[in-house]
Amino acid sequence: MSDITERVIKVVVDNMGVYPDQVTPEASFLKDLGGDSLDVVELVMALEDEFGITISDEDVAQITTVQDAILYVESARPN
Repeated sequence: MSDITERVIKVVVDNMGVYPDQVTPEASFLKDLGGDSLDVVELVMALEDEFGITISDEDVAQITTVQDAILYVESARPN
């Protein structure tokens, strides 16, 4: 598991109040992890802080699963 994946999972666990074994790549923040729109906003803010990135409102709408978040962070991080 990559460092980014591990860190995204930790942020999800810490912010969504779920167990690590619930956080699979295909898990939806709303449907599978029981989050609501406020949880997603808080999660995005935590990801921005953790990785030093900015996620636009348009991009937030596209980040619906754990894998979406991982891929977004990987693409947004400076090389």
